[in-house]
Amino acid sequence: MGAAGTALAAWLAPMVTAASADAGQGTRFTQSVCRWPFAKIPLRDFCRSVADMGLTAIDLLTSEEWPVAREYGLTCSMGSGLGGTIVDGLNDPANHDAIVKGLTEGIPRAADSGVPNVITFFGNRRGRADDEAIANSVAALRQVAPVAERHGVTVCIELLNSKVDHEDYQGDRTPYGVAVVSQVNSPRVKLLYDIYHMQIMEGDVIRTLRDNRQWIAHYHTAGVPGRHEIDDTQELHYPAIFRAIRETGFTGYVAHEFVPVRDPLTSLREAVAMGRA
Repeated sequence: MGAAGTALAAWLAPMVTAASADAGQGTRFTQSVCRWPFAKIPLRDFCRSVADMGLTAIDLLTSEEWPVAREYGLTCSMGSGLGGTIVDGLNDPANHDAIVKGLTEGIPRAADSGVPNVITFFGNRRGRADDEAIANSVAALRQVAPVAERHGVTVCIELLNSKVDHEDYQGDRTPYGVAVVSQVNSPRVKLLYDIYHMQIMEGDVIRTLRDNRQWIAHYHTAGVPGRHEIDDTQELHYPAIFRAIRETGFTGYVAHEFVPVRDPLTSLREAVAMGRA
């Protein structure tokens, strides 16, 4: 092991020890992992490895994949592909019929499969003013909210950066997302706060998640810059972020969405250990 590897191991040692002694007991949030960064691993192999780590859920599985996860005692913590895309989202009324139909038909199926959350998106700006886009988004979500409330499934709209990864995405800052979900004002319409994306756009992560705790239903993790491991190679200090999330009383899922540059399952184990520390 080189000097960098030795330093990393030393930094992680107390976290790994804590995770071994306490396999997640006493923490308020539940950890998950997003499927797509680990897509090179066949799904069943990935499910088996995730279950062996003591995780109970995988994020961003399509409805066709939910039964595979259940074979390994896992749930899908965030269902995807039911309504809307990153580019064509809630901000454009032309998309509303398809999004509302997809979500209202998909939410009951999610509930039947034990999927607690489903994802949708704000959409690309395409010159649209924020006030207009917010009103459009609220109008669509108010059609979906009663179905989500009836079935106990939370619709999560993801905040994404428009600087590096998703040029022209309109929901690229927390105040914009809060303006939408606060007007919908449903316990089943909330934000997916992606720590990686919001660090790029606005920083001040811990203050933001504390101030907006009532509007956040789900978190994604990744390192900045590069969207890689959440270790000491990047600018975010995840032990403090995880502690702050716990201190808000958050009881939902924190899903790892980093793109590994080392052995993927080793990197995932280390991230899980950090979340349990």
